Amino acid sequence: MNILITGASGFVGSSLIDQLTRLGKYKIRVLTTGSKSNFDESIEVFNWNVSTGYIEQGALDGVDSIIHLAGAGIADARWTQERKKLILDSRVMGTQLLLNEIKENSLKLKSFVTASAIGIYGSCGSEVLNELSERGSGYLSDVCSKWEESLLASDLGDTRKVALRTGIVLGDGGALAKMKMPFYLGAGGRLGSGKQYMSWIHINDLCRMYIEAIENDDIEGVLNATAPTPVTNSEFTNIFGKLIKRPTFIPVPSLSLKILFGEMSEILLEGQNVEPQKFLEKGFVFKYPDLESALKNALNIKSKLKEVWAVF
Repeated sequence: MNILITGASGFVGSSLIDQLTRLGKYKIRVLTTGSKSNFDESIEVFNWNVSTGYIEQGALDGVDSIIHLAGAGIADARWTQERKKLILDSRVMGTQLLLNEIKENSLKLKSFVTASAIGIYGSCGSEVLNELSERGSGYLSDVCSKWEESLLASDLGDTRKVALRTGIVLGDGGALAKMKMPFYLGAGGRLGSGKQYMSWIHINDLCRMYIEAIENDDIEGVLNATAPTPVTNSEFTNIFGKLIKRPTFIPVPSLSLKILFGEMSEILLEGQNVEPQKFLEKGFVFKYPDLESALKNALNIKSKLKEVWAVF
């Protein structure tokens, strides 16, 4: 199967390429805004530029499935009006550029899978949310809605269209890389009230979900890409501190986060209690269904038993 990936140099994209490569049955092609030399020679690399509407000729020729991950980082910079426009445009215009290329060249794809996010549900307290839950309100909800709609409302004939609403991705990089330093310095603590839910997913399971989405003809529409055991911020903080043996008694006041991050602080202070109902119904088996096992793997923490056996 020939797979085209956008956002391939990011945390999720690079992890997905590693997993696809190990399976040994996929021909991988990427669209990138950077240098082609950044990728292994076994990968076909094409350039594109969303802002100018450019895609290198032949980039989509012979492609069976697209996994579309590209988009400006939501938490990479303070949300100025200019930044908010970039976050939205990079997603919607990127999707539209791919769709235009497909239609103009009358390409027939088996599937088109796009990233999305659980931010679409807005802030819902402890309410359990599944794929049938209504969208929320606010900037992130608007971004996710327009992001998904740009694909799901398009006419692609028999092509399966899928949007994976992703939670906090845990692995050696991504959000966890930004979280670790305060904890290791002993300054980790709950954020605000600590009651906000954190719906998370281990990077290994997320990559397997993307692969399932391109392989399983029964998967279509929106699916929550989260682990089945969301936790509150306080619970996350306590488990994290316990694993790395650091104190977590210094809370970070909501006001401080709002002053530091402005509107972007909603990512930290608001949450969603999300269940991956559709993936569970499809029989998807999580390798990391609970937070402690996921963090142990992501932080490369070995169990005492494994350490003992390693001596022999």
